[in-house]
Amino acid sequence: MIIVAAMLVLFTGCDDKLDVQQVYEFSVSTLPLQKKIKVCETVEIRFKLIRTDKYEGAKYYFNFFQPEGKGYIQNENRAILIPNNTYELTGETFSLYYTSYCLDKQSIDITIRDNFNQEHKLTFNFENDKANAFPLLIKNGNLVKQE
Repeated sequence: MIIVAAMLVLFTGCDDKLDVQQVYEFSVSTLPLQKKIKVCETVEIRFKLIRTDKYEGAKYYFNFFQPEGKGYIQNENRAILIPNNTYELTGETFSLYYTSYCLDKQSIDITIRDNFNQEHKLTFNFENDKANAFPLLIKNGNLVKQE
């Protein structure tokens, strides 16, 4: 009788579903950046995802917004990206390229999130470099970089 009761408890308490952890914390690091930028100058921002563990189904995305200044961001293929659109990351390291188009202070907010709604927000600030503020000149009807 005791053996039958023990077997009932043992076998009815089993669940054939395996509990797999899917959500793992992550952080984002970047290389140091310059603090000043000239008009039409491009700055590479290098990112690295640092994951505490890996789940094959994890996906990562980013979007950006520029609350101050004017400029544009390109991806590694040099395609111009649209603010507030969501872009999927294809690797753990990637670069974005910011090009300044103004003489004001510039600020860019970049948010990186996973498909489990964990996110990290990074803000990059640039002051205008007033030396050679206009690095492009018109020469013979063409824009050329000022030396």
